[in-house]
Amino acid sequence: MSDFEFSDKITITKKNSGQSIDLDQSKVHIRENQKGIMAVSYVAPIFEIMDIEDFFSDVIGSEKLSVDIGGSGEFTVAFRGLVDGKGKNFPQNIDHKIILMQVSKNLDYRQNMQVTGFSKFKLRDEISDDN
Repeated sequence: MSDFEFSDKITITKKNSGQSIDLDQSKVHIRENQKGIMAVSYVAPIFEIMDIEDFFSDVIGSEKLSVDIGGSGEFTVAFRGLVDGKGKNFPQNIDHKIILMQVSKNLDYRQNMQVTGFSKFKLRDEISDDN
């Protein structure tokens, strides 16, 4: 058995500066569509939402971010935007933001490369002895 425990935080890190922000998983809902767009819906007190707005204020579209959900391992996404969430009637001190990110369809970077015009890389176990 491992002594490793998962965290209750989602950590988003800017690849270029190393700056990161932690989101409380109990306040997050994550949805992903078939095109790899991940929507991280965050309902929290205004002061936490202000921290999120400050964190993403200088992030440009398609900037690479690193996401770690609960200490399960980092993966890279492209930032797509921060939008106001349509909400139920939240109390005055609660707000709703949605962080849009695009996840690669396949997390193996070798399979996300453009193949047209290039010779295709094959792993050693994919090469047959017939050739």
